[in-house]
Amino acid sequence: MIAKIVTGSNFNGAINYILDKGKNAEIIDSNGIRLKDNNTIINSFNTQLELNPNISKPVYHISLDFSAQDLNNLTNEKMKVIARDYMKKMNINDTQYIIVRHYDKEHPHIHLCINRIDNNGKSITNKNDRYRSEKICKELTVSNGLYYASGKEKVKVHRLKEPDKSKYEIYHALKNLIPQSVNWLELQSNLQQQGISLEFKYKGNSDVIQGVIFSKNAFSFNGSKVDRECSYSKINAQLINNNQAIEISHDYNNDQDNKTNEQQKQGFAVELPTYYNGFTGGENSNIRKKKRNQQI
Repeated sequence: MIAKIVTGSNFNGAINYILDKGKNAEIIDSNGIRLKDNNTIINSFNTQLELNPNISKPVYHISLDFSAQDLNNLTNEKMKVIARDYMKKMNINDTQYIIVRHYDKEHPHIHLCINRIDNNGKSITNKNDRYRSEKICKELTVSNGLYYASGKEKVKVHRLKEPDKSKYEIYHALKNLIPQSVNWLELQSNLQQQGISLEFKYKGNSDVIQGVIFSKNAFSFNGSKVDRECSYSKINAQLINNNQAIEISHDYNNDQDNKTNEQQKQGFAVELPTYYNGFTGGENSNIRKKKRNQQI
């Protein structure tokens, strides 16, 4: 379950979008709203604006999106309860709202249109709302036994708009290319083949690298904004590990080659290890057992 939050200045656009007939919209819950048609719904919201006309963005438009794997488990009643719990945890209380379910996509999702001016004329805070919302979505996903998608891996990039589209393309490229690279130059070269550039941020006028910036389609993002695992320090640590793993592998192979050459010089036969050709003590081991049985 994830939430997308938008604040606006008027209810007309939000309500007309949420109740668009092309989206097979269905009202599943409301509070303090006359539901005769779009105009009466909009007028209901606008009437309450007179209690506090100083708020420039009184509209809360929040969509709650669920995994397609939860489709059979999410009835309208279940989604209504989750939406109410979400609002309660977000401290959205005692105000007008309408909850609408859409059926235009493969995954279940609902839209909440909420008045940020409550029934007493007080404003509902939107401070740190996205940070609080992310935490609450995780809590509700777990407490309701919903499928927990693996973050960015489940995002349908082709449906995103800029700049999110470019950011997710950078994320997927880094996810694939970092394990294949042993240093920054190699990573940079691999990224350039996918139309992605990188540059370092330095501390003041020094040569101390402080961060990394990735760019694609004229959009630029700090590494940590692409993903926490894509910060300069995290990537640098992974590249060092990749390089060390290759060095260890080379050293091991060189040791084995030297050992083999030395044995051959001394006239010893070289026995293949039991895992040769992909076997781990399997076929070759059984052959030796059969020979011992025949000797007995």
